[in-house]
Amino acid sequence: MQVGGAVDKVSILVIEDEVLILHIVEEALLDAGFGVVTATSSLKAIQLLDDQQIPFRAIVTDVNLGRGGSGWDVARRAREINPDIGVIYVSGHGAEEWASHGLPKSIMVTKPFANAQLITALSSLLNEHPQSG
Repeated sequence: MQVGGAVDKVSILVIEDEVLILHIVEEALLDAGFGVVTATSSLKAIQLLDDQQIPFRAIVTDVNLGRGGSGWDVARRAREINPDIGVIYVSGHGAEEWASHGLPKSIMVTKPFANAQLITALSSLLNEHPQSG
């Protein structure tokens, strides 16, 4: 796990099993002013969510995370903890399954994507569902 950014920033959990893509996404989000925590597996991501030490506003997850679970699993657990959390799914394939998983407040971004697409999708989700409190 890596944590980037200050505590007072909007915290985003990024889950990606391809390290190069993970670093590209992390850097793009940091440059956009977000706080970022990363995980390379669904198991680690779910552990971070369960710990609830960081109030994540959104998650950005690859759909296919290899062994141990999928991005769908991470999103379901995130919504059990916080029904209002935004979810950005990233996938080179599997986009056709997105609607069937019935997760509101989510957007599918298809690989390959430009960093601006990801930032726009995330900003859109956060603006549609501002943090209450």
